[in-house]
Amino acid sequence: MTVAVYPGSFDPVTLGHYDIIKRSSSIFDHVIVGVLNNTSKTPLFSLEERVKMLKDAVEDLPNVSVESFEGLLVDFVKQKKTNVVIRGLRALTDFDLEMQMAQSNRVVAPDVDTVFLSTSIEYSYLSSSVVKEYAKYGVDLKDFVPECVISKLMDKMK
Repeated sequence: MTVAVYPGSFDPVTLGHYDIIKRSSSIFDHVIVGVLNNTSKTPLFSLEERVKMLKDAVEDLPNVSVESFEGLLVDFVKQKKTNVVIRGLRALTDFDLEMQMAQSNRVVAPDVDTVFLSTSIEYSYLSSSVVKEYAKYGVDLKDFVPECVISKLMDKMK
C-alpha cells in the first residue's frame, strides 16, 4: 500500500488544498493530511479547529485521514511508515521554496521523496492569506473554501 503525507498549516483549508488532496487520493492508496503545529506562527484557527475543518472537508474521500504533528516533517513521515511527501505548486515562486525544502529533506532523510502536483488552474491564485483577507471584508467565500469552513471563518473575522 502506497501512503503519502500532504503537510501544511491549513489556516484555513482552501479549495486549492482540497483539490490537491482529492487528486492525491486517486494516485495513492492512502493520503495522510498532516496539519502542522508551528509554534513560531500564530494561526487564526487553533490546531484542533484546523484538524476538524479538514476532517469535515475530506469526509467524502475514504482513503484520506487527517492528523496533527509538530517538529520535522521527515520525522512525521517516518512515523507514518512512508517515504512520500506531496506538495502543491501554484507558481514558479512556490517551486523555488518547495524544491529547497525537498532537497533539504533528502539530506536529512535520503529515502523520503517529494511529489509535486501543479495546482489546478482555477485555484492557482488561491492562498489561505488571500482567503482571510477576503473574509475580513465580507466577501462571499464559496469559490475559495469548502462549505464547512465558511461560517467558521466568518465567525473568526467578526
